[in-house]
Amino acid sequence: MAQGQSPLLGKAGTRSRKQKAFLYGFLFTLPATLGFLLFTAGPMAASLFLSLTDYSIFKDGIRFVGLDNFIRLFTEDELFWKSLKVTFYFVVLKVPATIIVSFAIALLLNMNLKGRALFRTIVYLPSIVPAVATSMIWIWLLNPDLGLVNTVLRWLHLPTGMWLYAENSVIPSIVLTTMWGIGGTVVIFLAGLSGIPNQYYEAIEVDGGGWRHKLFHITIPMVSPTIFFNTIMTIIGSFQVFNEAYILTQGGPNNSSLFYIFYLWRTAFRDTEMGYASALAWVMFVIIMLFTLLIFRTSKSWVYYEGEGRS
Repeated sequence: MAQGQSPLLGKAGTRSRKQKAFLYGFLFTLPATLGFLLFTAGPMAASLFLSLTDYSIFKDGIRFVGLDNFIRLFTEDELFWKSLKVTFYFVVLKVPATIIVSFAIALLLNMNLKGRALFRTIVYLPSIVPAVATSMIWIWLLNPDLGLVNTVLRWLHLPTGMWLYAENSVIPSIVLTTMWGIGGTVVIFLAGLSGIPNQYYEAIEVDGGGWRHKLFHITIPMVSPTIFFNTIMTIIGSFQVFNEAYILTQGGPNNSSLFYIFYLWRTAFRDTEMGYASALAWVMFVIIMLFTLLIFRTSKSWVYYEGEGRS
């Protein structure tokens, strides 16, 4: 405090600076806060209210029905359980495949090879191609009669498949089509790999270790936070799969690809049962939240943060 300055004035000046800092912080965060309230929290609250009503676009007024929509979901709606089963099957196939394949590609692209930048670009480009264009390409590739995949298999004298047109192969085929766009996940893995210090690998080499020791004792533990992040995001995205069902199969054959979000969309915009669709949306919200919490809880045993040990 300056000589002769009153302690009260000093405290008042400090309080004034804090108030200004709070005001500036509030003003800078106001657009994001308003955006969240208007476009996220507001619609969520409206959806929760509508899930307790029989609201439909072509009905006059809204009638409150309480938990009837949720009771109907769990006790009467067979397509609800069918869509859940299909979606869980897709998630079980998609998440491990995406994590393992994208991590392997990232390891290859992280090597000091000629043309590495070109290969990285090639891997990433499909992820920015519009979903409609990608889906149309795969419809042609997987056509049982004229598709390139079956044509090549016939040329190699290998068994062909019905792919998108058979109940037992439609979900694996859709998983295959979604693997086309894993470039974003690969890029995130590359960012994690680039943060590993080289001296760790040099220490392994001095001790006589090989690539297996580097992979399982250095690379995977050091990249575990990135694996954790990509796993969470892939799970959330897999539960919300829609484009593939809408463009490739329309939920067929025989509802074998009736993904949950596609069923929700069909209920809301084809059957115009907005209240019932809102109940479907909240069930999916709870499912995704529970899976996310489960991954966070289990991460304590396998996610490693440098300088902190395991999380």
